[in-house]
Amino acid sequence: MSLNLLFAARSERWSTYERPLRSALEKAGFGDATLAMDLPPKDVDYIIYAPNSRLQDFTPYTRAKAVLNLWAGVEAITGNETLTIPLARMVDPGLTKGMVEWVTGHVMRYHLGMDTDILRNDAKWAPRTPPLAQERQVVILGLGALGAEVARTLVGLGFNVTGWARSPKDVTGVTCLHGEAGLAEALALAEIAVLLLPDTAATENTLNAETLAQMPKGAFIINPGRGPLIDDAALLAALDSGRIAHATLDVFRVEPLPADDPYWSHPKVTVTPHIAADTRASTASEVIVENIRRGEAGEPFINLVDRALGY
Repeated sequence: MSLNLLFAARSERWSTYERPLRSALEKAGFGDATLAMDLPPKDVDYIIYAPNSRLQDFTPYTRAKAVLNLWAGVEAITGNETLTIPLARMVDPGLTKGMVEWVTGHVMRYHLGMDTDILRNDAKWAPRTPPLAQERQVVILGLGALGAEVARTLVGLGFNVTGWARSPKDVTGVTCLHGEAGLAEALALAEIAVLLLPDTAATENTLNAETLAQMPKGAFIINPGRGPLIDDAALLAALDSGRIAHATLDVFRVEPLPADDPYWSHPKVTVTPHIAADTRASTASEVIVENIRRGEAGEPFINLVDRALGY
């Protein structure tokens, strides 16, 4: 009996993913699988899923073995009480590489003070000696798959990297801290802070007036994680006071960012339009099909979500 795979996402995603998914299925020996956006729930074996799809009640899918998320973020689905089968997040190698490259670029920009010359509007010749990476403290808030890979890359470049997560983590070459006390310790070191935490009730406003005050004066913030991780009013106040030197923000509570939002015009803020990383259909399709192969072989799924933690 061939497999029935439901693609539960918006139509524009279908046009992007159909060909890569069929190619990956053929390569994995599942060329006879039925892949469609509309299948009888009782016949579905796997659900390839985007949390913003119309499918919100999983109860009728009695035969399904797993939900394979198209997004890295799972906060919009973990609380769904009708979902009782395994849920796998998307950890796409292409997305990871994109995030690593984007973060590394902005860390180097701040570390070397590149804006001094890029934004120069005078003819002043002012030589300076850029610091070495070993002289810079970078803190990664969030040591999931993305945060850990960013941390390893920065360690490889010679930076002193400290990572923080809600629960204990172990990343080679990185000083790993956790818990409330660990957050305070990490922030006290953060000359450059990179936010890669998930969006949960526990992580909302991780950077607020109190925690921003714990950072070194003149620190830099890079947020490619989630908009709600930052208390926007508190960050604007910290920028105005000079506590924070500059912030590069790629994600926001409301997207697209409204034209009248103060971040657009603030001289100490760089706004990028949610471009730090995106899932690549070709590599993501291979991840999805690998989980289907594992499910059929009775092997553990990769990137399983611990719904008790929310990520």
